[in-house]
Amino acid sequence: MVTLTQKTLDFNHKIKLSNDGGSLSSDTGEFLFREFDEKIGFSKTLVKYLRLNDSRKYYLHSNENLLRQKVYQLIAGYAEDDAADQLTHDPVFKEIIETPTLASQPSLSRFYTRFDKDSIEQLNLANQEMLDKIHCFRQSKELFIDLDSTHSDTYGDQESSSYNTHYGTMGFHPLVAFDGATGDFLKAQLRPGNVYTSNGVVEFIRPLIKHYNEMFPETTLFLRGDSGFAVPGLYDLCEEESVLYIIRLKSNSQLQSLAKEYHPSSAPLDVSKTETYYEETIYQAKSWSKPRRVIIQSVRPASFLRC
Repeated sequence: MVTLTQKTLDFNHKIKLSNDGGSLSSDTGEFLFREFDEKIGFSKTLVKYLRLNDSRKYYLHSNENLLRQKVYQLIAGYAEDDAADQLTHDPVFKEIIETPTLASQPSLSRFYTRFDKDSIEQLNLANQEMLDKIHCFRQSKELFIDLDSTHSDTYGDQESSSYNTHYGTMGFHPLVAFDGATGDFLKAQLRPGNVYTSNGVVEFIRPLIKHYNEMFPETTLFLRGDSGFAVPGLYDLCEEESVLYIIRLKSNSQLQSLAKEYHPSSAPLDVSKTETYYEETIYQAKSWSKPRRVIIQSVRPASFLRC
């Protein structure tokens, strides 16, 4: 039978991992995350950038430990702050956070009030440093920036919250960017719930594009987005910064006419299979500064007979 060799953790040499049995805890897996944290310098990077406006003169829990506690609670599945009261004396969490006791739910709530716009930007900078480390490690030749917007639920009478008909609930409308190849979370920006998808997208994505062009000039950037981001300002930015992009266009009568013109007229090769065709042409909308390449996709569903 293969067994786990006893291993000493780098972040705390008093802790050893083995499978010899004995007392077990449902949260001991947190040690592996803490070890990974130490390896990549995650918590150290957060501490490097985060500077909160803290007026406390006497305290038991530092802002760094409060942030680490919240992160590790989320990793372990304790999404609600109330869980902190049950974890106060948890031996695993105390070792991970490196504190005699964990902070209570009220302490976490007060911690959040010390965040402002500057704090959020500091976390963005910390996230970018971590992304740069991973990018260097992977030596990626391409970066696929996927733009999207999402929904964040709100409760009570929160400022700038609005009803979202798609989700059927009140909330904000954040703007987000992911690495389409790896799923890495590149950037986020909280927005009011009633703004349109593309609102502020150029200002949002410009610093990210410039950063990668300056830090990793050998990396080819691709940007992708749905029709909600079909705005000329975004096209212009991508072209100025040598970013390849593909953004779905909203349908209109002129595009429909082009699609019909390029729609395949040949008989299907096999009616039992879906057939997809691609054509391209040059098109210029009235709001565009110049003509651009447009790709037309035609799909003939399986079992669909063309009259």
